[in-house]
Amino acid sequence: MIEAIYALCAAASALCAALLFRGFRGSRTSLLFWSSLCFVGLAINNILLLIDLVFLPTTVDLSLPRTIVALASISLLIYGLIWEVK
Repeated sequence: MIEAIYALCAAASALCAALLFRGFRGSRTSLLFWSSLCFVGLAINNILLLIDLVFLPTTVDLSLPRTIVALASISLLIYGLIWEVK
């Protein structure tokens, strides 16, 4: 059951990224671009979580790469919120 939850979280993040990027293509608003990049990173983070806890629970520890990806994703969003909003 937990595998399905992790997979649905990754799918939801990827869907949000796709919808945000589609909105960016239509309006060229820079905040939508930075938000879509953030959600791409969050989707990657969720995929790494799925791999780490479900598929490779005892052989590989992916907690550091997951944390780095999450930090980079949130940093992109913060950059977009602070420096790109006019």
